[in-house]
Amino acid sequence: MAATDDATQTGFSLELTDDQRELRDWVHGFAESVVRPAAAEWDEREETPWPIIQEAARIGLYSYEGLASFFADETGLTLPIVNEELFWGDAGIGLAILGTALPVAAIFGQGTPEQIAEWIPRCFGTADEPKVAAFCASEPDAGSDVSAIRTTARFDERTSEWVLNGQKAWATNGGIADVHVVIASVDRELGARGHAAFVISKEETKGIEQGAKVRKHGLRASHTADVHLDDCRIPADQVLGGKERLDERLARVREGRRSRSQAALQTFEATRPTVGAQALGIARAAYEFALEYAKERVQFGRPIIDNQAIAFTLADMKTEIDAARMLVWRASWMGRTGRPFENAEGSMSKLKAGEVAVWATERAIQILGGNGYTREFPVERFHRDAKIYTIFEGTSEIQRLVIARAISGMHIR
Repeated sequence: MAATDDATQTGFSLELTDDQRELRDWVHGFAESVVRPAAAEWDEREETPWPIIQEAARIGLYSYEGLASFFADETGLTLPIVNEELFWGDAGIGLAILGTALPVAAIFGQGTPEQIAEWIPRCFGTADEPKVAAFCASEPDAGSDVSAIRTTARFDERTSEWVLNGQKAWATNGGIADVHVVIASVDRELGARGHAAFVISKEETKGIEQGAKVRKHGLRASHTADVHLDDCRIPADQVLGGKERLDERLARVREGRRSRSQAALQTFEATRPTVGAQALGIARAAYEFALEYAKERVQFGRPIIDNQAIAFTLADMKTEIDAARMLVWRASWMGRTGRPFENAEGSMSKLKAGEVAVWATERAIQILGGNGYTREFPVERFHRDAKIYTIFEGTSEIQRLVIARAISGMHIR
């Protein structure tokens, strides 16, 4: 091992910095005092909690500058810490606040410096008038199979415009956002390698409209809807990365050379540890509630935590949550420091955290018994919110497929 590697190993620590602890406590305070008391109301209303988004914008939690500071942490841990604490407060409201991070990640990861400077601030709006952004990849017949995307983008040489047609499904903030990042096929014969990402302002563009709003099992405070594109025309420079770079990439693919990235998959791979952190927040909320309940709930003359069946379940919950956090932190650190995910570490983190969230919230309901099944207690909402984390941004089955391919070097189907 090289001397520099030895030095790095010697300096290894899992201790958070003062700045990270201060930020964690600040976000936790907002989640505890503002988000959690409003969670049940907005879950029932199934509406976007604009007043809470505005409060988050007012204090700087929801802003371009805030997200940039989270990304700037060289360890990569700040962003998952923020997500875990906010989603500990409530996952639906948390996604309403931080759902904009996914399209921002697409713009930041694939856009030119000029596109980044123009479009990312527009995703947030201002403290007085906050806005949200949407990432539109999935379609009615294209979820896990991104190669099945049928939305098309055709370049009109006469007007120097892109013309987009198709339907997107399951878009967080779809239709209520100003900025929409849309994945479309430029060349269907190339499958997923013929895709590109386009950035569209709904306020300034005709032909992009909200379709049906989805009524969901969980995350009800987060708006989800279809987005329809009907001869939607945008300027040539609104393809992320620029048209010249897209043309060069497509030419390489057509010549049989390898393409370095696919628009949708590149974005999802970068955000999977953050999604895992969101699931962690839900799992931790359920564990902490069940722990306190078990200490206070008396049956047969003693607190139910005195029973090994309950105590051991809580011990397992704590262990699984902490183990999942280590995978999330490792993947976040690797992504921020440029370490390649040679064994699909990003997918590992999302897989483990999502499944732990579903398992832990179900255990919490069991510990509360009949109370856990009612809306008078929050664990049933935690359970509803957790389930999507084994489905969206790559199902658990897809994560296992990605991991299996990475560790075997084979194209397992």
